[in-house]
Amino acid sequence: MKKITFLLLLFTLFLYGSIKETIRFKSLDNVMITADLYITNLDKRTPFIVLFHRAGWSRGEYNEIAVKLNAFGFNCMAVDLRSGGEVLGIKNKTKLDALSKNKNTTYIDAMNDIKAALLYARKHFAKGELIAWGSSYSASLIIKMIADDKGLADRIISFSPGEYFTQFDKAPDWIKESAKKLRVPIFITSAKKEEGYWKPIYDVITSEKSYYLPKTAGHHGSRSLWSKYSDSNGYWHAVKGFLRGNF
Repeated sequence: MKKITFLLLLFTLFLYGSIKETIRFKSLDNVMITADLYITNLDKRTPFIVLFHRAGWSRGEYNEIAVKLNAFGFNCMAVDLRSGGEVLGIKNKTKLDALSKNKNTTYIDAMNDIKAALLYARKHFAKGELIAWGSSYSASLIIKMIADDKGLADRIISFSPGEYFTQFDKAPDWIKESAKKLRVPIFITSAKKEEGYWKPIYDVITSEKSYYLPKTAGHHGSRSLWSKYSDSNGYWHAVKGFLRGNF
């Protein structure tokens, strides 16, 4: 049976160039996480990117982005975090499950899902490099979590991070203090006007780092890469440079 399934996957890859599959797995507190797998290479040594969305949204933020990342040779998993909602018609099923179990769904609570997703990816899909990618609040959390818990990921791509957590009784420099301990390469980008939100965090990072600011006004979060925006090519050029190891 396993051989037949593998052959079917190979045939699907041959026909379409990639495979998209929706999966579910448990968070650290037993909430069921929903995620979309985008596989372009069945070799688990293929670099693997875990994609986390912005506030109020869902894994749908990456419908277009993940397909392009597949074309660049990366396998991906776009994850619904419990702090979110709906975008592009894609409902956040992790949030729905959390609410059904009377779990809180703040940014801070989503840390359970982020860690679970990275651990799950490492165990099942990423025998090579594992890259964590965040948007807005999740862009901040992955910096903190990977700095505090070495081994969660090998690189970070962070779209529009900032100190968004004082509303949850966290210090105004909560992310910055952890960022001082970061030991993996990181790329940060944002809308032009958002530079002040993340520059203090960036300045204390001592690992390999690079950033991109558009000449245009730009956009908040990973949607900066959507093709509907005329300035998305600049963001893509910078992201591809980082993925290729250019800092």
